[in-house]
Order: sequence, then C-alpha cells, then structure tokens
Amino acid sequence: MVGGGPAPRGALNGSSRRSTPGGDPGLYGPASEAWRLNREAMLLLAAGPRALLLQIAHPLVAEGVDQHGDFAADPWLRLRGTLRSYLAIVYGSTPRARAEIRRLNALHRGIAGPVRDAGARERHGPRYSARDPELSLWVHATLVDSTLVAAEAWLGPLSRDRRERFYAETRPIARAFGVPEGLLPPDLKTFEAYLAAMLGPTGPLRISATARRLALHVLQPPLGPVAPWLGWLPAPAYAWTMWPAVGLLPPSVRDGYGLRWGPIERSVSRWLVGGFRLWRPWLPPGLRWMPQARAADRRMTRAPRPSRVAVSRVAGTEARTGERG
Repeated sequence: MVGGGPAPRGALNGSSRRSTPGGDPGLYGPASEAWRLNREAMLLLAAGPRALLLQIAHPLVAEGVDQHGDFAADPWLRLRGTLRSYLAIVYGSTPRARAEIRRLNALHRGIAGPVRDAGARERHGPRYSARDPELSLWVHATLVDSTLVAAEAWLGPLSRDRRERFYAETRPIARAFGVPEGLLPPDLKTFEAYLAAMLGPTGPLRISATARRLALHVLQPPLGPVAPWLGWLPAPAYAWTMWPAVGLLPPSVRDGYGLRWGPIERSVSRWLVGGFRLWRPWLPPGLRWMPQARAADRRMTRAPRPSRVAVSRVAGTEARTGERG
C-alpha cells in the first residue's frame, strides 16, 4: 500500500545507470545492488511472504488488504501482482518502470475506507488511506528489509557497504511512491533505527485478528489457482515450504501471529536453505534467475542500432579525414 506522487526528476537512478553501455538500464541498472540481490528466484520463498506478513502487521495495512481485493479466495493473485510490479520497477526499462509506478499510484488513490478492527480504530482513528505517507514508508521498508534479510540467509553475508548501497538505491523509489523526503530515513543507519522503532513495544505494529486471518492465506495458499492438479492437497502437506520465511520474521512478529518455531520448523528451514546453498553453484542461471532479470540482461547486451543521422555524421567525418590525408 503506497501513496501517490511523481518521481523526483533525475533521481532514479544515478551512477549505475550512467556507467552501463548498451540498452536501457531502467531505474537501477546492471551495476546496482538491486539487480544483484533480486534475481534469485528461490529468495521468493523467504522475502515475499516475510514482507507481506510484516506489512499486514500494521493494522491499517491489514485493513486495506482485507477490504480491497479477494485476497482470501485467491492470495496468489496479490502475490503475483506484487511480484510482477516489484520486478517491473527493478528490472524493467525506464518507460516500463515509470509506467508501473504511475499505475500503482493511480490504483492506490482509491484504496481507503473505515477501520473495522476495534483495537486498530481506537489506536489509529476511524479511517485509513493508502496515500498515508507513513503507511507507504512502512510497506517500502518491508520490501527493502526483507530483500536484505533473505539475501543474507540464502546467499551469504552482505558487507555493510553493499547494504548501504542497496538502501541508497531504494530511496528514490520511495519518493516516487509519495514518501516525503523529511519522513524517509536518509541512510541505512537511520533506516535500521526506524525499523527498530516500528517493531518495538511502543511502535504502531499490532497483530490484529484481521492480520492473523490473512496470514493463514499467505502461509497456506490454496494450490488450485496456480496448479489445478494439486488443488486436492491439504495445506499442511506443503506449509513447510514457507518455514524459511517464518524463521526470518522478527521474533515479536512471529509470536504475535502465533506461529510455531520449534525444532521441526528450524530443522526443515535449515535443510531448505542449506540445500539451496549447496546446489546453487551447480544450477544454471536459466533455472535460478527470475525471467525479468534475464530479460533485462538481454536488453543490456543488445547494442543500440545507430541512427541514420549518426551514420551520416561518421561517414562525413571519415570523408573529411581522408581529404586532409
């Protein structure tokens, strides 16, 4: 749930776009940490569900998700939509990424309504709006933090410098979604302090009954909408695939949802992550990487065709050089 607002002119993205020859680098470019960290498809087992569970841990975000769209009937629709939008912004061409930002801003202008949860209403007021900059910042923060946390768990430790670069790259995107400069943490250290305050005992996060109900659909989505031949499987038969995401949640959030994190869950999660790290060097990029990342790589390797004007100028220069010789 993010708010409206135009992208700051020239802010998306700086050095990584200018330093890359070839095709359109989009808003990030191949030199960016965003391109490096978001391409592994298996990270979705952790980063996607974790970010969603953190988002709806804010009662007002949970209200918006619950009241707009048919999340309970088909959670895959929201998951696919969120993933498609996120990857379009990260890996899409500049026109594609900016168009997706405009589309989301227009969509979120209509997301508002009454706060039905009594506890949330008492704490936050009678209404919510997706254009609330504080909600926009929280949703943005969950995506940034979940990418970093999942990458460290599945790929290995990230240096402080890489983490700082990644956060700096995401700031213009937050501004494009309506987060004011004065509200947006200016650097990684301030961002980490913001997360700690949001997750702390005096922060606004409270796991509401609405959030707990939605969490069941996040962690145990029906398989029928994406694989009809598996629609008969009961949720417990595949719920273990979400345990790595559960393990990466802050303990206070995990406890608030009432999620088990015992020896079995820990062991299965370690097995999944360890298996991926073991096999990852042997898997070809075509199997590991997101299709959007591979398409962006191909876009960058296609040399731009010179225009007729450019060709004529080169030809003219060569002719004049020949005359002087």
